[in-house]
Amino acid sequence: MSEETPGFEEKPDVPSGDAAEAAESSEDAAAPAGDANSTPASDAGLTAQLDQARAALTERTGDLQRLQAEYQNYRRRVERDRVTVKEIAVASLLSDLLPVLDDIGRARDHGELVGGFKSVAESLETVVAKMGLQQFGKEGEPFDPTIHEALMHSYAPDVTETTCVAILQPGYRIGERTIRPARVAVAEPQPGSAGKAEESDDSEKDSE
Repeated sequence: MSEETPGFEEKPDVPSGDAAEAAESSEDAAAPAGDANSTPASDAGLTAQLDQARAALTERTGDLQRLQAEYQNYRRRVERDRVTVKEIAVASLLSDLLPVLDDIGRARDHGELVGGFKSVAESLETVVAKMGLQQFGKEGEPFDPTIHEALMHSYAPDVTETTCVAILQPGYRIGERTIRPARVAVAEPQPGSAGKAEESDDSEKDSE
């Protein structure tokens, strides 16, 4: 039976100083090799993710720009339609009032626009003017078939072109839209008057 020596304990084997330094150096040498092998792969992955994020951002930006353009076009269409509907409604209302305005004009021409009727008529004319209604058609202006309707025709020696010599019924417009042409009597130069005018000019030149 063996006896243990009192006061002494067995210690694990500890590598010598040279062996420990060799082990540390081998670990240090192995670590960079592992890092060098993993770095390119991780960089490539990050680059791919970044490219995907940029592509997604570009696509979303394009979608947002198209959506904004469509919305702006929609707003313009709605505003244009709203203005058009308003103009049509106003033109329809004023067209129904034109016979009343004609009666007021005839009463004024005959001196019958007096008293309370005069006040009501002037108020109505003020209201329709604020709504954009404009009267046109004057004696002596050139005849324009786009805004005039000729109801009577004659010849006159004192005109050099087709001229409105009488306004039978005034025309009305709203802005650039004609809601009723002016109904007029027109006069044209007398046949042969142009030749006489040229002869008179030639005679004047000869006398000089």
